[in-house]
Amino acid sequence: MTKTLRLAGSVLGGALAAALLIGCTQPGELTQRLSIATGGTGGVYYPYGGGIAKVISDNLEGVEATAEVTAGTVDNLKFIASRSADLGFALADSLDDAFHGRGAFSDFGAVPARAIAVLYDNHNHVVTLEGTGIRAVPDLAGRIVSTGAPGSGTEISAFRILEAAGVDPEEEIRRQSLGASQSVSALRDGKIDAFFWSGGIPTGSVLDLASTPGRTIRVVPNAGVLPLLQSRYGEAVYHESVIPLRTYPGMDADVATIAVSNVLVASEAMDAELARGITAALFDYHTELAAVHPMAGVLALETAVAGSPVPFHDGAISYYRERGAWNPAQD
Repeated sequence: MTKTLRLAGSVLGGALAAALLIGCTQPGELTQRLSIATGGTGGVYYPYGGGIAKVISDNLEGVEATAEVTAGTVDNLKFIASRSADLGFALADSLDDAFHGRGAFSDFGAVPARAIAVLYDNHNHVVTLEGTGIRAVPDLAGRIVSTGAPGSGTEISAFRILEAAGVDPEEEIRRQSLGASQSVSALRDGKIDAFFWSGGIPTGSVLDLASTPGRTIRVVPNAGVLPLLQSRYGEAVYHESVIPLRTYPGMDADVATIAVSNVLVASEAMDAELARGITAALFDYHTELAAVHPMAGVLALETAVAGSPVPFHDGAISYYRERGAWNPAQD
């Protein structure tokens, strides 16, 4: 009898939970679950993605979004292509390769990605410690260097910057493949001499390293290779930007870096009304997003529509047109 009651209670509880779930959505609809492919926990993508997931879940009727930890851009785009993620963060250089099925995607094939919004610039950090003697990218030759996690946009940018500076990433460095948090730990422990990281500013893990007593970081300038990168990959993919002096403790000057845009993308197959709703949520609840991370605060209508190497989703275009932000010349 007791066992039967427990079973009945369990069934009743499940039915009640299902009824409550349905009651929170539009009549006749179950909750639609969205996955947002972000990056490692030590970077900007993950907290930013968590903020986007929250504003979507809180404000789009019948939609529940979750931010997922990933290796970064390359994997994110492959998840978009396989429909195992609905939204993803992507660096413009890797996104350009994915859309055309080249580089890291030459075997995988072209990715049918569409832009939702251009979010912010990633700065290509080259981080070392005082005392290593590393002051420019060519100084990395012969050193132990992390070039980013496999499947990350950092890895692609690192290889291109090294090659443009005349350093063969396969032959002239002792390469490690670590994410931001792991790179910080390895540099702090003396296991590597420097690391690359493509991220917004400030990046939490780099800030933690810079705040470590007894450690003074050096952020190495790398913008000198910009003309060569632009000649090889196009002026729309890379540009120069500056990490200001006070971004990280221990910096003694502004640092000029290679910058690349971050784009929030979806599959071209995403429903247009859903894509429009997601785009609207980014701007309607921008104050909530800005509280998550400083990089979320830079999102603006005029910059969200510029700098993507792939076409925008029809649903996003619909929203931008309504807000007067879409340039007809982009059609």
